[in-house]
Amino acid sequence: MSQSTIASTSQGTASSERPARPRIVIVGGGFAGIAAAKALRDCDAEVTVIDRRNHHIFQPLLYQVATSVLASADVAAPIRQLAARQKNVSVMLAEVVGVDLKSRTVNAEVPSLGVRKLAFDYLIVAAGTQSSYFGHNEFAQYAPCLKTLTDAETIRTKILSAYELAESTDDADERQRQMTFVLVGAGPTGVELAASIAQMTTTTLRSNFRRIDPVRTSIILLDGAKRVLPTFAESSSEKATKRLVKLGVKVITSALVEHIDDRGVIVGGKRIESGTVLWTAGVSPSPLVKMLGVATDRAGRACVGPFLTVAADDRIFVVGDTATLVQNGRPLPGVAQVAIQQGRYVGRLIARELTGRTRPAPFRYFDKGNMAVIGKNFAIMESGPLRLAGLSAWLIWAFIHLAVLPQMQNRRRVQNQWFWSYFTGQRGSRLVSEAPRLGL
Repeated sequence: MSQSTIASTSQGTASSERPARPRIVIVGGGFAGIAAAKALRDCDAEVTVIDRRNHHIFQPLLYQVATSVLASADVAAPIRQLAARQKNVSVMLAEVVGVDLKSRTVNAEVPSLGVRKLAFDYLIVAAGTQSSYFGHNEFAQYAPCLKTLTDAETIRTKILSAYELAESTDDADERQRQMTFVLVGAGPTGVELAASIAQMTTTTLRSNFRRIDPVRTSIILLDGAKRVLPTFAESSSEKATKRLVKLGVKVITSALVEHIDDRGVIVGGKRIESGTVLWTAGVSPSPLVKMLGVATDRAGRACVGPFLTVAADDRIFVVGDTATLVQNGRPLPGVAQVAIQQGRYVGRLIARELTGRTRPAPFRYFDKGNMAVIGKNFAIMESGPLRLAGLSAWLIWAFIHLAVLPQMQNRRRVQNQWFWSYFTGQRGSRLVSEAPRLGL
């Protein structure tokens, strides 16, 4: 379909003031949304990126914000920077609260201004995921998850405050409870977070207190699966477990959490007293998928075809963690590299169509491998038949993550902080956030 045809057929569907150029709306400023927007750089169209946050988060390093290694600004970049670099891009700070496929519009709620209706010719849904408590949403108030900068700062405050409380109390049992950390979920986030907490206790905090010894911290990693990192090969999982145990983490698998409250968790009928419980388990797709009214899988992700479109409309795309696509008999994993490749593919596909060219070949994911870092000088990496564990994998992990950070200033700050932490054992962002104070 040519550009002029798209523009003319969409006239009057939602507004008499629609731009002459085709309008592309991207919902979500994560990996997939940003990749799609960048792929549309030279496209003769109006591109609008909508996100309820003004920043893109480099999710793989968020656990380092939670454990005081990095500051929030080190792993985030303003989405609006896209508008400075691409003249065809506009950014809207809003939350999409409705999608009307018939009128081809989205309803975006702008803080303090209400709902705005935006028309589109192409819609790219890249809304990502949210944490899932598997039907026990009441756990959320006691066990924060790790999806946003606010989450990371909340966890950092809980961890650091636990040691302050342990230092202040005269009750030995309460002291030990405050120095017991329980992490629910042994995927990459749980493993990396547990290892980082463990190393913080033996290096950064070791000589900071007079009444407690942080080395005596108890870190418990729970998972309902039979092993940690279940998406990795069994050999890699075993190496990760051995490394965690060496760092002082107690790993308990095949363990289902039955209850979480302000005193700890109950697992298998037994209570584990803990002052800090962290949720690093499951995720669920954005509620936006339900608004589309399209077919979904058991997890609630939109089922997409080979061109990443939904069955109802070949100009509505769902990408990243919000979508499910079967390749080689298995659904693609919800990882950053899948989201980036899908976003880039869809952006290029639309750009081709708008210049009258045919669509490219169906999307194929190229697996560059999986990685997880487990403390200083140790990571595991899988890429095809290659299996690495230890220092070499850790160096590769560090190089890759530095290279793909969103901005040069992020790369420089993270590199400097990593060097300083590596040689001194200190962490640069050990701030406890204060609760808002009302009045004077």
